[in-house]
Amino acid sequence: MRRLIACTLFALCLAAPAAAAQDSAATGASLAGAKWKDPYVLDQVVGIVGDRAILWSDVLIAIGGRLRGQPVPAEPAEQLKLAQEALQQLVDEEVLVQRARRDTSIKVTDAEANTQVDNTLKRIREQFKSEAELRDALRKEGLGTIEDYKKKLSEDTKRQLLQEQLIQKAKRDGKLLPGTVTETEVTEAFERNRATLPKRPATVAFHQIVIAPTASDSAKRLTYLKLDSIGRELLKDPSRFESVAKSVSQDPGSKEQGGDLGWNRRGQMVPAFDRMMFSLPPNTLSPIVETPFGFHIIRVDRVLPAEVKARHILLRPNIDSADVKRAAKLADSVVQAWRAGADYDSLSLRFHDQREERGSATPFVADSLPPAYQKALAGSKKGDVVGPFQIVDARTNLPKFVLAKVITTTEPGEYTRDEFKEKIRDQLSQEKAIRRLIDLFRKETYVKGTLTALPAPLK
Repeated sequence: MRRLIACTLFALCLAAPAAAAQDSAATGASLAGAKWKDPYVLDQVVGIVGDRAILWSDVLIAIGGRLRGQPVPAEPAEQLKLAQEALQQLVDEEVLVQRARRDTSIKVTDAEANTQVDNTLKRIREQFKSEAELRDALRKEGLGTIEDYKKKLSEDTKRQLLQEQLIQKAKRDGKLLPGTVTETEVTEAFERNRATLPKRPATVAFHQIVIAPTASDSAKRLTYLKLDSIGRELLKDPSRFESVAKSVSQDPGSKEQGGDLGWNRRGQMVPAFDRMMFSLPPNTLSPIVETPFGFHIIRVDRVLPAEVKARHILLRPNIDSADVKRAAKLADSVVQAWRAGADYDSLSLRFHDQREERGSATPFVADSLPPAYQKALAGSKKGDVVGPFQIVDARTNLPKFVLAKVITTTEPGEYTRDEFKEKIRDQLSQEKAIRRLIDLFRKETYVKGTLTALPAPLK
């Protein structure tokens, strides 16, 4: 929306000549015979980069982008400074664009630009109630039709992509060297931008034990026998493995691909599955393997030194309400032991569902956690053990029971300089590197353009 804001200023420049043309038509005078009583400046050149002129109207649009809807400074000196900075920004951009266009290794296709333009237009359209309202807004801002605006967006996007590719190429070629940043510069940048920094959200770090209901021994035996029967049939005709996987496997992630798990390195699968997969010769059926997911028959298709490509058929034992109640009772016992001082690693090794993460010492943004976690952890403090609370396994649609111990919490508020200093340092270092690169390119390009006074007051 920067252009929508910025072009209001440009529209002001065009209003006077448009009115004069209407007056001429009203008196019946022909365009050929019309004469201005006083000279009128429609626009003017304020800078030149290579073979391209930069107009005052370009500067006005750039100023609109810098202000982002904020009021124009009242003091003439501040207005001039703003215009000078906008002009230099335009010069820098044009220097990069011209340099990129001379580099035959840099290409920007219409397809690349069109994808970004379509996404931008989609976001803009979402801010208006109807297409007619958008067209009216464009017309009022002097941007013409949607087609005109899309063409301008496409041109701007291509220029931006050219600049980005040029800078990336300089980085790859080792010509974008990081700049040295002092502590004073970091402090000044932090204070200068403090008002615009995001607020620090509430965070929480925790370890968790997730207890999943497990099938009864009788349910496991029935599943084992069913998969054993399938395996015996496959031994008679191994070529049917993929079609059988598509028909009976209960792994939604691989079923439609005939049980294909793709290439896997050691340690990517749960231990029992991993050990069997890496011990099998190609095109050999495994014995039945039990994991927390259920019972598997595995076939390895291809082997490389550090990875294998495998398929599997998975059957899960049936879990009923009695199994869920048993898991809930176990969760109550484990949480009591944890609160009494039992070792987390020992409890996790015995009871934690291997399909779930164990939590993290790296803080999570509290508001980004699933609702069940937000509710359970609300108001907790370091050292608290919360739960059990329920979550639902998306794969099985069955409940699981979560216990969590809080490691750290932080309240929402403003970031300190120390929390942001590394990000600021990296940003300033990159800015200095790009500045050096642009200055080098400017020395190799014809550049003329300074504003010692405003052609017209900013409004």
